[in-house]
Amino acid sequence: MKNSEPMSESYYYILLCLAKGANHGYGIMQQTKELSGGDVVIGSGTMYGATNNMIKKGWITEIMSNEPGLERRRLYQLTESGREALRTEIGRLKRMLENAEEI
Repeated sequence: MKNSEPMSESYYYILLCLAKGANHGYGIMQQTKELSGGDVVIGSGTMYGATNNMIKKGWITEIMSNEPGLERRRLYQLTESGREALRTEIGRLKRMLENAEEI
């Protein structure tokens, strides 16, 4: 990811949620709403479009649940490349905040 290329809020929160461990789409949507205090709400269309794009980028992988009764549920897991993309974005956001605090 280029340093000048900002990440969308949806991508950021999806990666942030997955940094805590593998999760399914609905769980990520709920966790995003909670973490953002309701400011960011990811709909199912955005969720699955974003996860498909992030799979293509190599930031996340799809795994299958091994919980009884939930075998067909898709889980998403962060890759090392995704973790690095998240770290880069967090660094960019910190620099922006530091710049704002200087004013």
